[in-house]
Amino acid sequence: MKIINLIRLAIRALQRNKLRALLTMLGIIIGVASVITMMSIGEGSKQSINASLSSMGSNMITIMPFSNEPGGARMMGSSLKTLTIKDVDALKRNAAHIAQISPLANSSGQAINGASNWPTSIQGVSPEYLEIRKLSVQDGIVFSEQDVKTSAKVCLLGKTVVDNLFPNGEDPLGKIIRFGKIPFQVIGVLVPKGQSNFGQDQDDIIIAPYTTVQKRVLSSIYFNQIYASATTEAASDEAVEEVNTTLRETHRLRADEENDFQVRTQAELMTMLNTTSSMMTALLTAVASISLVIGGIGIMNIMYVSVTERTREIGLRMSIGARGIDILLQFLIEAIMISITGGVIGVIIGISAALIIPATLNWPTIISEFSIVISFLVCAVTGIFFGYYPAVKASRLDPIEALRYE
Repeated sequence: MKIINLIRLAIRALQRNKLRALLTMLGIIIGVASVITMMSIGEGSKQSINASLSSMGSNMITIMPFSNEPGGARMMGSSLKTLTIKDVDALKRNAAHIAQISPLANSSGQAINGASNWPTSIQGVSPEYLEIRKLSVQDGIVFSEQDVKTSAKVCLLGKTVVDNLFPNGEDPLGKIIRFGKIPFQVIGVLVPKGQSNFGQDQDDIIIAPYTTVQKRVLSSIYFNQIYASATTEAASDEAVEEVNTTLRETHRLRADEENDFQVRTQAELMTMLNTTSSMMTALLTAVASISLVIGGIGIMNIMYVSVTERTREIGLRMSIGARGIDILLQFLIEAIMISITGGVIGVIIGISAALIIPATLNWPTIISEFSIVISFLVCAVTGIFFGYYPAVKASRLDPIEALRYE
């Protein structure tokens, strides 16, 4: 029998039980739509993370304190005290592959302007910090090296701080605010950057000279971090090597001692976050794929029912010359059509969901052609795999026994 005739027979059989066929497709539809949506969210999040980190500077290097005390838990954080201005000066002298460098002294506290106040953090840095982190001033000016030398009480405000300290739209430039008990004159407002990929408000910040924050706010000579930028992205590895060599000498570490600092590059951070994102995407996709298996089991179940219901029809067709292969192909085509049709509907729903999510939830998505192609292939394989055994059973029925079946 020609394939075209088998397809027509399969279509007629499915049309006789439209609701049952639709319910059978449901598992496939949900599975395909879920897989495409999850993969779109995963790809979108990876691109968003890469874009966000690249906007900070792909050649940025971060140096952090690190505990290497023997016999105890290793720690890394702002409470550790290993980084000082000597380290910064040594890196400026010895690290040929570092273009810019800025220390960072950070403190949390209450910012106050008259009757308005806002809990935020102040970052003490050098002017190079803005270039390293790709920050810029929207209004006003950046503090100078002279302000750093004199520990001037001047600052730059992020938009969130401006909105909360000046709720009536008053121009903050030239105004005096207090951080804790220390007065600061506002000389600039930063260009808004919005939320980071980790949900952190990047505009909820005050930036001031690091000497001012160290002396007036922290009363400490230590830094929480040191930021630097390599001369080029390709030179990041050489810059990291220079940082390690210079700081080991500055900290007088013996050859058998581990570093009391840790160096991270943007490339390492991007690789780590992309790996994590890929793992989460794979996990979510695997969970979504369970629906495809459930849909396949549904197809097998319905095909068994269909074979039982149409036993007499099968016997009649065999008695007038239909071969076993014709019966097998008929039922196999029915199973594949259910699976492929469900896959098409699932793809449409998945693409629609991937387009709706950014508009409603503000989650970035990228529709992957690979996910669509693989969904179609999986649907075809599911139809063949789960429809084959019922089709074989139908093709092996004895015509005489089938005609006697009640």
